[in-house]
Amino acid sequence: MPSFLVIGAQRAGTTTLFDQLLTHPDLHGPVGGRSEVTWAGKEIHFFDERFLLGPTWYRSFFPLALRRRRARARGGDVVAGEATPYYIFHPLVPERVALTIPDVRLIAMLRDPVERAYSHYQMMRRSQREELSFEDALEAEAGRLASEAEVELEAGTTRFRIGTGERRKHYHHRHHSYFARGLYADQLERWLAHFPPEQLLVLGVEDLASRQAETLRHVLDFLGVRPLELRGGATANRASYEPMRAETRAELERRYTEANARLVELLGRDFEWASQAETASARVGDRRH
Repeated sequence: MPSFLVIGAQRAGTTTLFDQLLTHPDLHGPVGGRSEVTWAGKEIHFFDERFLLGPTWYRSFFPLALRRRRARARGGDVVAGEATPYYIFHPLVPERVALTIPDVRLIAMLRDPVERAYSHYQMMRRSQREELSFEDALEAEAGRLASEAEVELEAGTTRFRIGTGERRKHYHHRHHSYFARGLYADQLERWLAHFPPEQLLVLGVEDLASRQAETLRHVLDFLGVRPLELRGGATANRASYEPMRAETRAELERRYTEANARLVELLGRDFEWASQAETASARVGDRRH
């Protein structure tokens, strides 16, 4: 079973981080004959969309037992992992992971939630999953998510039951949650309810961009593998698009101010974008008064 999961957030550098980690000879992603169901070579979506297939199905993506025995005989180890950015946001995934692989190491990558939301929207536009303007999509988000938001908890089991019909049952929750996915404190609190803080490593995308070598060494130490200088690489999944409207950006920064402050308090660390947004919001408040 995997020893680490990159749980998200979406559009926050998870592909870049995972690709760089896999240049380490002791770190392995999903492999084997079932790899055709993974997305981008890293996402299995077991704990969100395929949990009913069971742990044996999941284990088939990591056929590394013999390789691991050989590595341990030489004094090393082989560590497997996967990266599914929807995990951090799906409300039932933390409990499912805790029940299945309780000792797993978790890595969360965070990005300025305003930039993340717009990048997410542009990805949905490119994939033809979104027809609304960004502003209209933000306006429609609460209603879209409310139509699929029923979470049913039963004795001994949990089920994420959202939506009805022939389409994917949680289509809006996965694809149209532009603002909600940036409420990082809410999501991380769910994970910390099931895992001790020492099993969760939270990084900012700026850590990988401006302190790449140092950040990768920190991740390798967190994963417990031998320290090696990993080959850096270009940012994955980058695309160009029209800039966000200034009015929309200002409104999103205002809406995220409280959530960003909660995140800083929860983690005991600051993020460049959290401080900048709080300062900008204070300036707007001063002008209004």
